[in-house]
Amino acid sequence: MQKFPIQSLVIALSITLAINLAACSPKFDWREVRGTESAFSVWLPAKPASFSREMTLNGVALKMQMTAADVDGISFAVGSAKVSDASKIPGVLDAMQLGMLNNIHGVPEKQSSPGSDHSSKDLVAYGKLANGQPVKFVGRFLTRGAWVYQIVIIGKDKSLTPEVVDTFMTSFKTN
Repeated sequence: MQKFPIQSLVIALSITLAINLAACSPKFDWREVRGTESAFSVWLPAKPASFSREMTLNGVALKMQMTAADVDGISFAVGSAKVSDASKIPGVLDAMQLGMLNNIHGVPEKQSSPGSDHSSKDLVAYGKLANGQPVKFVGRFLTRGAWVYQIVIIGKDKSLTPEVVDTFMTSFKTN
């Protein structure tokens, strides 16, 4: 049996590691971001922009805060708003979902309520942006106390790999 010297093994492993690292140069620079007014954290793949605006959803006036980042034509965003009347929360969540579908002229492919308490709704849809570009939309709409959240990704279907979607969606936490 022929033996390889340790030096050869170290060199071979170093070369393999260097090739793998070069091939995996990250286009996503994941970083933890925290909400400014609502208590949440999420990983975003680039430095985010944040803004807020007053809006009315299903007859409820509220201040929606958005934190978003774009990488390679994929938009990642978290929207949050406080709803003072708890009885209005289901209607606000439905309006958030419908608004996102209307933004992309979307057709839902899959809808689900992953939680047993129905405080969360997941949605996958396909549609087109205003410029006609076809897009895939993956969203989660949920409530925690008086807060409603939308966690969404929009981009080309082939760009929304399961790894990217899973990293973003599972990183969202409320405190």
